[in-house]
Amino acid sequence: MDPARLAVVVCDMWDATHCVQAQARAGSLAPRIDALLRALRGRGALVIHAPADCMPFYEGTEARRRAREAPFAAAPRAFAWNWWEDDERAALPASLTDPGGCSCDAPAPCGDGSAPAPWTRQTPRIHVDDARDAVTDDGQETWNLLAERGIADVALVGVHANVCVLSRWYGIRQLVYGGLRPVLCGDLTDAFHRDPRGHAWGNAALLAHVARRWCPVVTGDALLRRLDGASAHARRAGGSTDQVVSHEDA
Repeated sequence: MDPARLAVVVCDMWDATHCVQAQARAGSLAPRIDALLRALRGRGALVIHAPADCMPFYEGTEARRRAREAPFAAAPRAFAWNWWEDDERAALPASLTDPGGCSCDAPAPCGDGSAPAPWTRQTPRIHVDDARDAVTDDGQETWNLLAERGIADVALVGVHANVCVLSRWYGIRQLVYGGLRPVLCGDLTDAFHRDPRGHAWGNAALLAHVARRWCPVVTGDALLRRLDGASAHARRAGGSTDQVVSHEDA
């Protein structure tokens, strides 16, 4: 596969959240996500920053203009919030499918998520390259960017895997419904939940479900190795390769 035909969507890596521990976990992901994005840019991939509800902060930037001005491309399915399907609810605990407003492991939750959104932008710990990246929280704009570049392989990083990363109009379900090939970087995402079995248990259960039901789950390092290996193979063969990973590979 040509790395220039890959996009990575950074989902909701905000500068603040309602939940104290969720914010801390996202903060620990940010520098590692940034390192992956820098590596992917260097290989020619498109980086799409998608911090929902924060577009006013980016008005007037080239990255925002790039998303707004991409030529319209018709999509096979309407863009919508894609919540859990019935078989998923049957397969997963309610702590993952209906997580509430706090994901702290303290006895008392830090909040119910009903306060006004505290986020205004993506965390500054993740660099937005204004000359090459795009910024959008719109499904149609995301689709336009992908279609303009002939991209079908989309890696996703960010939060939260059981809510926004799966459900947004540029998330995993929407991409699958549209016939594209998403892959989730499992070490660069986090689930939002409170469960007596612990946060690590919930994350593992959710990632296993995504790999079974929706798309491959890989690490960021494995994604880079696969891209580099595929590119080397294409150079030797004088052609191009296809999909980054398969469900069997995950």
